Amino acid sequence: MLSQVYHCGFQPFKQRLLPWVKCTAVSRLHRVQPSAIRHVRSWSNIPFITVPLSRAHGKSFAHRSELKHAKRIVVKLGSAVVTRGDECGLALGRLASIVEQVSVLQNQGREMMLVTSGAVAFGKQRLRHEILLSQSVRQALHSGQNQLKEMAIPVLEARACAAAGQSGLMALYEAMFTQYSICAAQILVTNLDFHDEQKRRNLNGTLHELLRMNIVPIINTNDAVVPPAEPNSDLQGVISVKDNDSLAARLAVEMKTDLLIVLSDVEGLFDSPPGSDDAKLIDIFYPGDQQSVTFGTKSRVGMGGMEAKVKAALWALQGGTSVVIANGTHPKVSGHVITDIVEGKKVGTFFSEVKPAGPTVEQQGEMARSGGRMLATLEPEQRAEIIHHLADLLTDQRDEILLANKKDMEEAEGRLAAPLLKRLSLSTSKLNSLAIGLRQIASSSQDSVGRVLRRTRIAKNLELEQVTVPIGVLLVIFESRPDCLPQVAALAIASGNGLLLKGGKEAAHSNRILHLLTQEALSIHGVKEAVQLVNTREEVEDLCRLDKMIDLIIPRGSSQLVRDIQKAAKGIPVMGHSEGICHMYLDSEASVDKVTRLVRDSKCEYPAACNALETLLIHRDLLRTPLFDQIIDMLRVEQVKIHAGPKFASYLTFSPSEVKSLRTEYGDLELCIEVVDNVQEAIDHIHKYGSSHTDVIVTENEKTAEFFLQHVDSACVFWNASTRFSDGYRFGLGAEVGISTSRIHARGPVGLEGLLTTKWLLRGQDHVVSDFSEHGSLKYLHENLPIPQRNIN
Repeated sequence: MLSQVYHCGFQPFKQRLLPWVKCTAVSRLHRVQPSAIRHVRSWSNIPFITVPLSRAHGKSFAHRSELKHAKRIVVKLGSAVVTRGDECGLALGRLASIVEQVSVLQNQGREMMLVTSGAVAFGKQRLRHEILLSQSVRQALHSGQNQLKEMAIPVLEARACAAAGQSGLMALYEAMFTQYSICAAQILVTNLDFHDEQKRRNLNGTLHELLRMNIVPIINTNDAVVPPAEPNSDLQGVISVKDNDSLAARLAVEMKTDLLIVLSDVEGLFDSPPGSDDAKLIDIFYPGDQQSVTFGTKSRVGMGGMEAKVKAALWALQGGTSVVIANGTHPKVSGHVITDIVEGKKVGTFFSEVKPAGPTVEQQGEMARSGGRMLATLEPEQRAEIIHHLADLLTDQRDEILLANKKDMEEAEGRLAAPLLKRLSLSTSKLNSLAIGLRQIASSSQDSVGRVLRRTRIAKNLELEQVTVPIGVLLVIFESRPDCLPQVAALAIASGNGLLLKGGKEAAHSNRILHLLTQEALSIHGVKEAVQLVNTREEVEDLCRLDKMIDLIIPRGSSQLVRDIQKAAKGIPVMGHSEGICHMYLDSEASVDKVTRLVRDSKCEYPAACNALETLLIHRDLLRTPLFDQIIDMLRVEQVKIHAGPKFASYLTFSPSEVKSLRTEYGDLELCIEVVDNVQEAIDHIHKYGSSHTDVIVTENEKTAEFFLQHVDSACVFWNASTRFSDGYRFGLGAEVGISTSRIHARGPVGLEGLLTTKWLLRGQDHVVSDFSEHGSLKYLHENLPIPQRNIN
């Protein structure tokens, strides 16, 4: 066995291995040292992460985001994870995925240990097979075909199954880890090995030596000899090894492990038995919360249940080891559950000793839901009064707001690009414009929620109404734009929606005071909790998974942010656009007096905006004309960098740099210029390379303009107007939550109307469908009724 270790490139053991340790290795493979491994591995589709892994042990991690710093990790595989559904044999695909993830983390320089079940199930499979084979052919023939199918297999004793399955289970792990050039070692323990001081020291020394040599220890209770667990046998301050849950916890504390991952067949810890109507997954569990949890029955296999897992987790937590309990059997997540946990993603239940100062994001979601429902029941005048008060606060508290914004600007200096710094900046004029926009929203909100859109008399005394209602709870994620907060809050208030806000950390000071002012305005009618600012360490990807709490996600930021959110959102619709690739087509009949003004305003007024011009399409007849020269001179004066499209470059002897892609949103003083032969070619170009955001034609020919307006399939299509008009405030919507390029529900600048949906109200008098059957007494009328006008002061 030691010769195998030498083949792996390791020095021999400095101390004698314990008798129950079996070391497996890749024969004649030189092992790369951990420091070099990060540079040579490319076999896995799971991304590597390079993080500092050293930390002083003694205190568990306070937040999930810190788990990426875990160096020594124990992964406990429950019986339900390792075994198949028939409890006879192993779930090979699931095990292979787990081994791959453990190998990825091991090759990042971490020290991985596995506590695994499965020997009993593997042995049961082997012994059943042997019993069937031992049946004589004569006995099988005499029994008859039907009786053969119903042949009873005797109940197999668990210890015998464990004895028969241990070698096969380890051989399987050997074969799997060999695929990733990783050595593994088997260690079988019993409770006595922890109680005997000499054995405990030997076990500790062996594990440390294996980890030093970059070997993955695989630990299991020696079920072939272990006695039955005795109830209430825990010693004072020490957990007894009754099952693999308690073994994993005891091992984690003994080895000063940073993280213990317990994989089971449920998503984590619920406040009541999983499957019950009111069961909710607990994201973070704190010591002392046991009273709020009702435990159900234990797993279909294995010795422990969730109660045993929680007890083991709390004991490990007390010993300084962080713990996560998660699902290792779900086919959609088991392939990355371990790496997701280590990356700090919101998976399973995280055990923490540090309670946050404020509410969790789940609690904030519930508060936004209940607050939004109260908001929707207010009279329109009351919602308008809240928005007017918020507008007044923006001007009255101007100095405090600008002081907070100054702190953000100072902290962001040198870290953010110039366009983002411009978005981050607030000014007196910006606050005045915000206040004006909010008052517009207040005026338009008078007839929003509860507006009757349609009335139909279905039959006599049976009338149907379709009315506007809030969508529910909105999650708005925005970057570097604190002015977005009061705009979005006002629209949510006007439409009666609950609101969760997640702003960028670069605007933390500005967002904090703007949110406090928003809640102050909401307080005048007792709905302060309807708008919540998420200040916890929740990642955006984790927020996008709260499909039970959030009804619509609205991203406000870079195209990359929008794409990431669209990818991360599972089951929650996302309103927004991934890119703002806006075009302007200069027709052959474009006015000389208009072109330069329109191009300058569209490109140079605010190049970082999503409605800024990115591609200028020029009719070929305008090349080498005074108008063309005026455009180029103006762009040069404005210091706009020009990128030539392929056709434009072919016309020039010395052309600017040729564009890398015609589908580019620059967000800066850069512009692509391309040549087209006619309006149809311009439309085709826009459809191929545009993002369906905002596109413009400049021409004096009304017929050509109308053709362009009708045939360009974008959210906003303009004639002789700047692309920058694509904005909720400029459209008279007061403000916008964003610009949508999707084709469902809302498109273009999304204001108040885009945050409403409808519901149907049916008022009858003991009506039943059977009365309208062929021989029934009633007939459908389906008469349109007049819509009552609401009194708006």
